[in-house]
Amino acid sequence: MINGAHVIIYSKDAEADKAFFRNVLKFGHVDVGRGWLIFKLPASECAVHPSDENGLHEFYLMCDDLDMEMAALKKAGVACEPPSTQPWGILTRIALPGGGQLGLYQPRHARP
Repeated sequence: MINGAHVIIYSKDAEADKAFFRNVLKFGHVDVGRGWLIFKLPASECAVHPSDENGLHEFYLMCDDLDMEMAALKKAGVACEPPSTQPWGILTRIALPGGGQLGLYQPRHARP
């Protein structure tokens, strides 16, 4: 039986992004050796969207109150894009120290 999922975020500065997940987002983790950290994620869900290409994947964090979460991230020195209202939720993007971005949204859709 499938009992979990493993997400990989590729980064040009993996050490900075691992520190962000550990120190700013405060995600629990284990060190599986030589600094390879595996982070515990909050409850998750998966959606399948149509695309002209295979192999494209996105990773979003979710929250109950986007304004409150953005304020906490700002206090921690994390830049967020201005929020935008989508049919499925209110969305921002978090700038990662390694140069990438993560989506963060407050869903307006039913949760499984």
